[in-house]
Amino acid sequence: MKKITFHLMFIFFLILNGCANNHNDSDPNADSQGNTSPTKITARTNARVAQELLFQDNQDFEDAQKGFIASNPNLKIKNSRGEFVWNQEDYNFIKGDAPASVNPSLWRQARLNNIHGLFKVTDGIYQIRGYDLANMTIIEGKTGWIIVDPLTAKETAATAMALARKHLNDKPIMAILFTHSHLDHFGGALGIITPEQAKKQNVRIIAPQGFMEEATSENIIAGVAMGRRAGFMYGMNLAHSERGHIDAGLGKAVANGTYGILKPTELIDQTSQEKIIDGVRFVFQFTPESEAPAEFTFYLPEKKTFCGAEIVSNNMHNLYTLRGAKVRNALKWSQYIDEAIELFGQAKIYIGCHHWPKWGNQRIINFLKIQRDTYKYIHDQTVRLFNKGYTPSEIAEEVKLPKSLQTAFNNRGYYGTIRHNTRAVYQGYLGWYDSNPANLNPLAPKQTGIRYVKLMGGADTVLKKAAILFDKGEYRFVAQLLNHLVFAQPDNTPAKNLLANTYDQLGYQSESGPWRDVYLSGAYELRHGAPEKGIDPKVLKKVLEQTPIPYFFDSMAVRLNAKKAEGKNITMKITFTDLNESYELILENSVLHHRKTKLNSQSTAGIRVTHDFFMDIVTGEVKIKDLIFSDKIKFDGNFIDLSRFLSLFEKPGGTFNIVTP
Repeated sequence: MKKITFHLMFIFFLILNGCANNHNDSDPNADSQGNTSPTKITARTNARVAQELLFQDNQDFEDAQKGFIASNPNLKIKNSRGEFVWNQEDYNFIKGDAPASVNPSLWRQARLNNIHGLFKVTDGIYQIRGYDLANMTIIEGKTGWIIVDPLTAKETAATAMALARKHLNDKPIMAILFTHSHLDHFGGALGIITPEQAKKQNVRIIAPQGFMEEATSENIIAGVAMGRRAGFMYGMNLAHSERGHIDAGLGKAVANGTYGILKPTELIDQTSQEKIIDGVRFVFQFTPESEAPAEFTFYLPEKKTFCGAEIVSNNMHNLYTLRGAKVRNALKWSQYIDEAIELFGQAKIYIGCHHWPKWGNQRIINFLKIQRDTYKYIHDQTVRLFNKGYTPSEIAEEVKLPKSLQTAFNNRGYYGTIRHNTRAVYQGYLGWYDSNPANLNPLAPKQTGIRYVKLMGGADTVLKKAAILFDKGEYRFVAQLLNHLVFAQPDNTPAKNLLANTYDQLGYQSESGPWRDVYLSGAYELRHGAPEKGIDPKVLKKVLEQTPIPYFFDSMAVRLNAKKAEGKNITMKITFTDLNESYELILENSVLHHRKTKLNSQSTAGIRVTHDFFMDIVTGEVKIKDLIFSDKIKFDGNFIDLSRFLSLFEKPGGTFNIVTP
């Protein structure tokens, strides 16, 4: 039974703990993680940014602090094990002018995202910002509170709600709105109310059509890879410092807590759909396949307030997210913003599910138009260029926003960037292949690296030339050059150190928070190695409990070792005794299929188990060695076939190498 592998490794942004080796001591001024000093070239590059943008414009700072009521002065949030879920004090160093190791534009965004607390937007509308990546919006109804997007984690949501109850009336929760299907907008729901309380108090749970399917399934198939890559995108291993992680652009960071979900009682499935929620009139806009597969915005006519959910925010967003996800539809996204202008163009207040509000009708319309036109511009110009034969790399170099779209801070690439968003549009239409035959079947990186290094005269020659180019500030090319050397010779410490130093400089110059974190995470792992631990599904148990059973079998299918399974034909049955449901798993042609079957159907091997105990197996709360002795699981049929079947599945750990082969 040691081969039983029901673990699912899939949430996209849990902390990955690194191991220590290969410290870089080449720079006497390196910090504790080995990050080197910014070069003079990087300092000059960042200084130019400070001259190009209107840093004297303080409107965003006024908006971000307007209506301040209260905050936790020493905001530190821990989980039940005493581990930090959120530590705002880590960012206290972000003040004053940007150091040479940070792009001044990103530093400005980081200062704005440092502003945290409970804020009054207008009479009856409040927001808690800076307690998580997203905002919690609190709307006063006739008899209680309407909560919009209760943050990522149970712990941060509970702390935020306690702050609200301390400074506002302690009213009951009458409704919860989930604007879309990303975890940072629903994962903290159980921190403000339990499922039992919600049911007993008839709390209305309102979400867009498709919410539960998308919320529980986004990462279940590709989640191991997404989780590993998210460690880079959000700088999970980086120190919070002038040479480390400073901001995610969309907010400070993602809360690393315990996640849950509540099933909707009502769905929004069309635009202009209206609801009276605890005496407050809502007009909804249904916006699927935009920033999220399932999403809505809403308007409060009596308050003249538009909530843009996440189809607009105070930065350029992602058409493709670096953690890895399906490409988003730039054209639909732009069209939804245009539709919002038509529907809610009389708005005098804008609130979002990230960042700070805006006041004034003309300011809001201008903001919406800039966001609308940015996504449309990226879409249209990318399509124009690929129809002329340009490749993704060429398009990324070519497309620049017009001055009218690039000067507004609320449209800068703090999260998404024009370079990777153009690639997303290309991918959405034409896929990965750029039509050049040389790129149809290239060698793998290690084999490519070995051949390039040999042709360039060997490792020492490559390293010397790379050092010369580094001193000239050609960091992008040095990264490409040394990547070949590191993949050819992964134990070449001087090559890894120089590549890490190069990634430092690229990170320091990045305006995008995720780009900075990706570069600096690459540098970290070149110096310290890949993580020893993968992700822990226990923190997502409450979400997994709401995940449809077939999704788990889909995840098993993608973990089947095809070579081991070749020539084997096995049928296995799993019965959930408390659900009165049975599923048949069929292995043939090295492919696993599943289908729902009758409770009394026959199979050569099987398991009878409760859904709750199955979840304990999935999350690792029940040790594999204890299964055979448990009275909560029964094994039917041919035990040898069962054992042989379960031994064919891999348990990916989510610790694979990225910057080395």
